[in-house]
Amino acid sequence: MKPLSLASLAVTLSLGALGTLALPAPSAHAQSGVVRCESQNNRERICNTGWRNAQLVRQLSGSDCDEGRTWGSRNGSIWVTNGCRAEFVEARGGWGGGNGGGWGGNNGRPGETIRCESQNNRERSCPVGWRNARLVRQLSGSPCNEGRTWGVRNGAVWVSGGCRAEFAEARGWGGGGGGWGGGSSNYTVTCSSNNNRSQTCDWDERQGRPVLQQQLSGSACQEGRSWGYSRGQVWVSNGCRARFGTR
Repeated sequence: MKPLSLASLAVTLSLGALGTLALPAPSAHAQSGVVRCESQNNRERICNTGWRNAQLVRQLSGSDCDEGRTWGSRNGSIWVTNGCRAEFVEARGGWGGGNGGGWGGNNGRPGETIRCESQNNRERSCPVGWRNARLVRQLSGSPCNEGRTWGVRNGAVWVSGGCRAEFAEARGWGGGGGGWGGGSSNYTVTCSSNNNRSQTCDWDERQGRPVLQQQLSGSACQEGRSWGYSRGQVWVSNGCRARFGTR
């Protein structure tokens, strides 16, 4: 075999180095569990992850990365838009995210929190199995106003109007569309008229006649006009949302 000249050897080594540089790098996910997803020219980009939920760990762009607005998780992938560029990791530890809803890790068991999110101002229902709920942490810029943009019905937390928040089970007082609190002088019921519709909420007649303790709505709660009581039922209408208790 004819020996290579120094010039030929240099060319061979240079081509080998270029070939090494051209090899595809292992994905960030494979290396460290971190995925980089970037929206170029403000276009939406989808990055497959196989994760149920994701958590932003480092923003790389000057444009805001706002969960639910410019990034989120859906169908085992992360989506980014409007110039958001960031690094993400898999979210663990019992809360939902991304595609507008959440779960408590244990389907809303006592002591757990769930994340429920209204995407594009649409209503979202997140099953929890609770009778009542309380807002633990608001995540959205849009207001989360009980009875207007969030509430509880049929064992589920609902959100709308862009409300994104974390919730926990409420004990000892009513919430959402009505409930009970138990315990004589501490007995309360929160009743809400959603979308100005009439709503009735159970009231324990053994507690006597209810009185309005706290108005929670911007709409006026006036007895006989937008709220009242009849045969074990508190009723509200015209947007009234209030907490009722005993005298």
